[in-house]
Amino acid sequence: MKKMMVFLSFVMMTMLIAACGESGDNSTDGDDNETITIEHELGTAEVPKNPEKVVVFDYGTLDTLDALGIDVAAVSKMNVPSYLDKYDTDEYENAGTLFEPDFEKLSEIDPDVIFISVRQSDVYEELEKLAPTVYLAIDTSRYMDSFKENLDVIADIFDKHDEIDEAYEDIEKSIEDLKATTEESDKNALIILANDDKISAYGPSSRFGIIHDVFGVPAVDEGIEASTHGMNVTFEYVVEQDPDLLYVIDRGAVVGGDSSAKQLVENKLMEDTKSYKNDHIFYLDPDFWYLSGGGLESVNEMIDEIGATFE
Repeated sequence: MKKMMVFLSFVMMTMLIAACGESGDNSTDGDDNETITIEHELGTAEVPKNPEKVVVFDYGTLDTLDALGIDVAAVSKMNVPSYLDKYDTDEYENAGTLFEPDFEKLSEIDPDVIFISVRQSDVYEELEKLAPTVYLAIDTSRYMDSFKENLDVIADIFDKHDEIDEAYEDIEKSIEDLKATTEESDKNALIILANDDKISAYGPSSRFGIIHDVFGVPAVDEGIEASTHGMNVTFEYVVEQDPDLLYVIDRGAVVGGDSSAKQLVENKLMEDTKSYKNDHIFYLDPDFWYLSGGGLESVNEMIDEIGATFE
C-alpha cells in the first residue's frame, strides 16, 4: 500500500510539473506571436511585432531602419544610395530590382514583413501572398504629415516611439530654423531634373516640392504641373523664368547613366541668367533627393543642403 501511495504521489507530481511547463511555454509563444494591424494606402497588413526577417524595397524606409539600428535580411540592390552601400554586399540578400522582385528568393527568405513604395505597387498583391506587405510611399502634396505617418508605422512595428519622436522633433526644429532664413530672403527658385540631354521642372506639391511647401523657398513659377516625371521644359523656359536659385538633381548620376548635368545645364544660353552669373546653380545630392527621400537621414540632409544655399 505504501509503495502504491508513493507511486501515485510521484505520478501526480510529474503531471503537475508538466502542466506548469506547458503553461509557461504557451505564455512565451503568445509574446512571440504578438502582431500589429497596419492600415496603409494599398490595404491592411498583420505584421508581427519586432519582425526578424525584414525585406525592404523602399530606400527611404531603409534609410530610417538603418538610422534606428534595425537589421534587415534583404533589400533591392538596384541603385542602392551610396551612403547605404553596406546593404549592397553579400551580407544581405538581393530581393530583386525595384520593379521586378525576385519572388523565388523571397520565398526562400520567408520574410516576416516586406516594405514597399510606389515602384512596387503593381506587384503588391503578389508580394502580399508571401508575407505581410506594408506600403510606405511619401505623399508629396502633404510631405511632412505623410513622412510622420510612415515613421509612426515603423515605430509601432519595432517599438521605437521614443527614438522616432526625438528624431522628428529635431527635424521640425531644423525646418523652423530654415524657414526663418528663407522667409527673410527675397530669393525665388526653380527645381529641375537633368536626365541625359533633357530637363524637367518641378514646383509646389511635386516630388521635390518640399523645397517650396515645407522649407519655404518661393517658386519662380507657381504653375508648374505636378507629376512624377516633372514638366518637360527647355532651357529657353529656364532663361525666361530666370530664377534667383536653380536647383539641379542629376538622375544620370544614380541610375547608371552619365553624370553630365553640369555640362548640360551650364550652357551658352544660361550664361545671362541670374543663377549662372551669381554662382547660384546648386547640384543637389541625388542619393537623398531621387533615391531615398522620406528617410530620417535623407530629410535631414535635404534640410542641410537647402540651408547651405542661403549662406
